[in-house]
Amino acid sequence: MATVKDVGERQLVDTIRSIVRPRSKNTVVGPGDDAAVIGGSSDGSIVISTDVVTKSRHFPKGMSYEQFGWTAAAVNFSDIASMGAKPLGFLPAVTIPEDEEENNLYDIMSGIDQCCEFCDVDVVGGDTKFGELAVAGTAFGTMEGRKPMTRRDAVPGDIVAVTGTLGDAAAGYYALEKGIDADEQIFKLMVPVPRVEYGIKMAATGIVHSCMDLSDGLANAACTICEMSRVGMEIEWEFLPVDDGTKEVLEACNQDVKDTVTRWGGEYELLFTFDRKDIKKLYDAGIAFSIIGLVTNDDGPYLRDGDKRTAMQNGIY
Repeated sequence: MATVKDVGERQLVDTIRSIVRPRSKNTVVGPGDDAAVIGGSSDGSIVISTDVVTKSRHFPKGMSYEQFGWTAAAVNFSDIASMGAKPLGFLPAVTIPEDEEENNLYDIMSGIDQCCEFCDVDVVGGDTKFGELAVAGTAFGTMEGRKPMTRRDAVPGDIVAVTGTLGDAAAGYYALEKGIDADEQIFKLMVPVPRVEYGIKMAATGIVHSCMDLSDGLANAACTICEMSRVGMEIEWEFLPVDDGTKEVLEACNQDVKDTVTRWGGEYELLFTFDRKDIKKLYDAGIAFSIIGLVTNDDGPYLRDGDKRTAMQNGIY
């Protein structure tokens, strides 16, 4: 019998999706996207996302308990953002060791509350138990009549675009490991900002065919959209928005810049696709983004760097 480690997270999720069966007409979007969408409300579909952060996996060297709390909320609000929903509230379930200092719990909750303030919502409940340090968060949102952006509707010929810059969180992580001064990159690692405002604006245009956040990295998001939409992508390395300072940090840390930028997680930007004829609507909505490629009829996403073309692989963190 294989262990969960042997199988891997991606295959585990795929198998679980085959076990839990759709049965309610209120389920508009079920498992498989960044968040679920539930109908039946009077003012628009309700969007729900849940995610877990743990000390063993999501608490890099130098992170404060307050930043850990912020991150626990941000990862969930990022999933809400990728659907185009307006956040409504947040529920954290915290497990914490019995011998942990009580102020650490208060700092975690303070960080959660600060991220909720950023998203203009409240902590509306939750739970606390003794155990290994972890936060299981659940974020709620509403589409307010907008159509949810999913991973399923990319069309060959679409433009592939991304918000913000890439590779910053990875550079921050490796800078901490090597003791290199990189305040901007370290801050982006410790305090990820969910793109809630952009998500709402993008969904409001009604022209985005597919969208996914980059919490597990660009390559993972590209692979997932391609799989769910049954399309391919041609992404140009030279088009990827990577700051020179981030490249310098990664090179100083002896990391492969291309591999790290495309496959490392910890990003909370949005990858999305749309018809090229609609590009002005995105600009008019005040959304800043970089065009990085095209959706194709291929068998998955490919990264082109000059004459070299390689299949993109899932993430490394």
